[in-house]
Amino acid sequence: MTGLLAHDALLVSFVVIFFGLIAVPVAVRTGRRDWMMLAYSAVYTNFLLVTVAVGSMLYALVTHDFSVSYVAQVGSRATPLFYTVISLWGALEGSILFWAWVLGIYAAASVWVNRRREGNLIPYAVVVLLLISLFFAILLVGPADPFKAVFPVLPDGPGPNPLLQNHILMAVHPPLLYLGYVGYSVPFAFAIGGVLSRDIERDDWIRLARRWTLIAWAFHSAAIIAGMWWSYEVLGWGGYWAWDPVENASFMPWLVATAFLHSVIVQERRGMLRLWNLNLIVGTFVLTILGTFLTRSGIISSVHAFTTGTIGYYFLAFIAVVLFGSLMVVAGNSDRLRTTGRYDAVASRETVFLLNNLFLTAFMFTVLIGTLFPLAAEAARGVKVSVGVPFFNRMTLPMIVSLLFLMGVGPALPWKSSTRAEIKDKLLVPAIGAFVLLVVALAAGMRSVYGSLAFAFVGYAAMANLREYWIGMRARRAAHGEGWGTALVRLINGNRRRYGGYVAHLGIFLVALGIAGSQSFRTEREATLKPGETMILDGRTIKLKELWGRQEPQRAVIGATFDITINGKSRGTAEPRMNFYPTSQTPIPTPDVKSSILGDLYFNLQSIREDGSAATIKVIHEPLVPWIWFGGLVVVCGALIAMFPGGRVRETLTADLPR
Repeated sequence: MTGLLAHDALLVSFVVIFFGLIAVPVAVRTGRRDWMMLAYSAVYTNFLLVTVAVGSMLYALVTHDFSVSYVAQVGSRATPLFYTVISLWGALEGSILFWAWVLGIYAAASVWVNRRREGNLIPYAVVVLLLISLFFAILLVGPADPFKAVFPVLPDGPGPNPLLQNHILMAVHPPLLYLGYVGYSVPFAFAIGGVLSRDIERDDWIRLARRWTLIAWAFHSAAIIAGMWWSYEVLGWGGYWAWDPVENASFMPWLVATAFLHSVIVQERRGMLRLWNLNLIVGTFVLTILGTFLTRSGIISSVHAFTTGTIGYYFLAFIAVVLFGSLMVVAGNSDRLRTTGRYDAVASRETVFLLNNLFLTAFMFTVLIGTLFPLAAEAARGVKVSVGVPFFNRMTLPMIVSLLFLMGVGPALPWKSSTRAEIKDKLLVPAIGAFVLLVVALAAGMRSVYGSLAFAFVGYAAMANLREYWIGMRARRAAHGEGWGTALVRLINGNRRRYGGYVAHLGIFLVALGIAGSQSFRTEREATLKPGETMILDGRTIKLKELWGRQEPQRAVIGATFDITINGKSRGTAEPRMNFYPTSQTPIPTPDVKSSILGDLYFNLQSIREDGSAATIKVIHEPLVPWIWFGGLVVVCGALIAMFPGGRVRETLTADLPR
């Protein structure tokens, strides 16, 4: 009964979307507001109907209704309730349903917020959002129907993929990624709607697209960091980024969206890069669909990938339609997308933004080539080709350190042009930060060239960004007699976009230091110990205290307890373990990570002898890894600050300062 109700709701949603697609052209041609309201209502109704389907699926999962195909695929009476609920997005059909629901939320929210806006921008954007919704509705009533009836009904199911029920981050990373991926549909709709409405010269679409891109980008950034953390905490290898094809697929749209968020400032300030920004928005959206195709087509092997059915062909067709349609729309209106501004000087902020865009785009294409080349080679010649970590590191590290440097130069340079003395003053002062961090890195034993450059350029960029706060706060104190804290809050509130961006930059710097430090200073040791025996790593004595095991409802657990001491003083215990699931032939490792502000001590239980007399343990000392997670949080905070405009930029004393 639950499955029938949900399936009917999806069928009605399919019809409602069609009705909305008819109502918009009628409203635009006749100018009748009532038809436009009907189109808006179609967006809201679609959201409500998909919500009914999602609610029905959750009910079926919780009540273990194995007559529903998706529940029979991922459900189990032994699975804890928490993991039962979040298995909603743990397999192919459920993830498509969740995607459609998030899309419904975004579409309804964006239409509701802008429902009273004059002109045809929003109506045409509604058409785009409904067309995207139509594609996912086709999947849900066709190849990805999660509510198919199962007969005969089995008394129990296999449960979720063991990797997806082994850590709480399963509840965090996928929803954040969907909120990021799906969120890019809205700025894409505004971009195409802006062109179709023939109001592209007014740049109304760019302001709307920037806000909604920033929302999606914040979720997407948090998702990438959470995914890195999940990999670090679950897979037992002590790393957080392996250039896995699905990791790459999530990273590519983030790079292009980041480029857009920077270049859109140039369009708003200088009337430049209009066509470029439109293409960046289209590219971001297409890359999200490409990433979804790679995950769900079964053409790659990954812990992230779904390999069921022929749904990949549908995504390929959708990518082709989006690319062809966007190309026709942009090409047909290219005369109205010309740039009105021009570059006045090489040493200017707009030049840095342009270089930033070029590096980010080159970065994206490098990752794209490295990800797709093995697939193309196998399809063309039948030969398996591997493109691994060495390729990506060799090709991307120069771009990464260059981007770090530009993040320091950008805030220092003015718009348009300035005198040589002003530029010299702006660019030389941050060199102090570069020198300090470079000395720290070398003194700590840094031997990697790129690691040293990363530390130096982070020091340079951090000094340049923090200097902008210092100048503004000092000016406010002089003008208004405010305290340092009050001056900082009011400075940020007066121009949240600018200073929120600087906060996000500071988060990126922390992430960069965390990655450079953990990769350059990492040490590890593996040993087989009996209870009472010890090993030493970087001055830490690690003693195997005991081996133990227990049976849980959904799995068997074997673990070990280790005592940690430094100079004879206890520093706590660690309990890494291995989880054995009935549906998995190999154990799933669960490392234990002991974190401090300076780094992590990472314990991974490799194996235990059959007689239980000894255990093989790998211990890794990874300096600065927590800075990655904290830096990601700072990035998201910066995006949240910039998302809400607050007070307009006023002609205060800080606005008159040389930039």
